[in-house]
Amino acid sequence: MYKRILVAVDGSSHSKRAASHAVFLASTQSDVHVTLLYVLDYDKTSPDLVQQLTSEELHEDRRNKILPIEDMFVSKGIHTEIKLLHGDAGPVIVEHANQENYDIVVIGSRGLNTLQEMVLGSVSHKVAKRVHSPVLLIK
Repeated sequence: MYKRILVAVDGSSHSKRAASHAVFLASTQSDVHVTLLYVLDYDKTSPDLVQQLTSEELHEDRRNKILPIEDMFVSKGIHTEIKLLHGDAGPVIVEHANQENYDIVVIGSRGLNTLQEMVLGSVSHKVAKRVHSPVLLIK
């Protein structure tokens, strides 16, 4: 059913829970391809970290954060690739998901209350509203 799965990850416990559910989805059938998408937003990255590391080192640091998530899929024999993109996470995830026509997008939710979500916005909420394919939000 779901042959092309996009999992938005950032190394947090929320994205690890989402990845765990995606592993379950992917392991129920053969010939599944999973893309782990990490969006690097320089505006939200610690200025100290940006000044200390080169762009390449920052990419490597972020990639290392999501390697344990990739290992969850690899250990089950699920074909997985990591994509690192730049920009504001919500719009970048939406644009990528819609361009690549994934069968499902899996994303973790921080569980913001209504006021927090209204004031801060929520990446998962933006993705759920704007992606054309089904979106699985994991709390």
